[in-house]
Amino acid sequence: MPVWDDLVGQDRVQAQLAAAARDADTLVTATSAGTPVPPASKMTHAWLFTGPPGSGRATAARAFAAALQCVSPDRALGGEPGCGFCDGCHTTLIGTHADVEIVRTDLLSIGVKETRSLVRRAQLSPAVGRWQVIVLEDADRLTEGAGNVLLKAVEEPAPRTVWLLCAPSLEDVLPTIRSRCRHLTLRTPSVEAVADLLVRRDGVEPAAASAAARATQGHIGRARRLATDEAARTRRAAVLRLPLRVDDVGGCLKAAQELVDAAAEDAKQVAEEVDGKETEELRAALGAGAGAGSRMPRGTAGVMKELEDRQKRRRTRTQRDSLDLALTDLTGFYRDVLALQLGSGLAIANEEMRPDLDRIARASGPERTLRRIEAIIACRTALDRNVAPLLAVEAMTMALRAG
Repeated sequence: MPVWDDLVGQDRVQAQLAAAARDADTLVTATSAGTPVPPASKMTHAWLFTGPPGSGRATAARAFAAALQCVSPDRALGGEPGCGFCDGCHTTLIGTHADVEIVRTDLLSIGVKETRSLVRRAQLSPAVGRWQVIVLEDADRLTEGAGNVLLKAVEEPAPRTVWLLCAPSLEDVLPTIRSRCRHLTLRTPSVEAVADLLVRRDGVEPAAASAAARATQGHIGRARRLATDEAARTRRAAVLRLPLRVDDVGGCLKAAQELVDAAAEDAKQVAEEVDGKETEELRAALGAGAGAGSRMPRGTAGVMKELEDRQKRRRTRTQRDSLDLALTDLTGFYRDVLALQLGSGLAIANEEMRPDLDRIARASGPERTLRRIEAIIACRTALDRNVAPLLAVEAMTMALRAG
């Protein structure tokens, strides 16, 4: 199937990328044959994909990277780049193409050291493919120093290098970088389109797919996880019970503690799965003996300390992401309450909780609901500013009680 099939509800963006891929193919073919390059081209060396979470920014970037590397013989007969079946498309989509670097981070930021490594790679000519492609899925996590390092590479790109940057919004990227990129805006896909994707690609039952897509309001990644992971559904149900438990101060504090503990447990599970393996692999690479108690060679303490710091930052990021997901679900709950209070006729995301939504909607007015939504937003802002998670969540639950 074509590489664009997983790009849900983005017809305009898909058309732009397909046109650019055609021009890129013509450009490479003309250069290789020594023929004149067409003067007008929709292809450029740097792209910035923006859109709300779940819109498919990274999916669009990877699909475009695959289309740029497409080597299907059908192209010579007028076929579109991005067949999805050739070696170039397949290896790009699964992340093994030698000339496609897909960068995502499980840390809080991307620093100067990692960015310099990418810039050095971007100066190389393609080894086996048609382009050297760098997909930076978390461009919004570049530090200011890293952004300045990247700027030079985007200003003066190598002839066959393409940068594909992804971020939630233009404001999340340095102005000097975004001004040098072609900008594509993705939108949140419809609930129906996401449900269709889950049925078609993941084999989810239609009823479960529709419920998951509706609950996540079109967020593709979260909908897939909710439809296929029982633990995710259990955690979400627990979060949505929080508004029913904030009738008194003790309930507020207990609910906050449980929410933070659940996020910490998620971080602990990830650490148990990954940290031990990473540590043992590094110890073996440094020449240490088997077993945690064996002595490390001299001069390796700094390397081990660097790994420990990285693992600590990853645990912090995992806990923060888990809390952010819970706060997103809470926002959806009060959005449903507000829709009922205003009689808007909007589809209810949490239909399974309709009696509780009706009760809370009758017990308060739209002004109180808006203040509660603002309290959740304030909590997310506080977490972004490194406020202690428990303190931020406790302040939020008290504000939810007060309305």
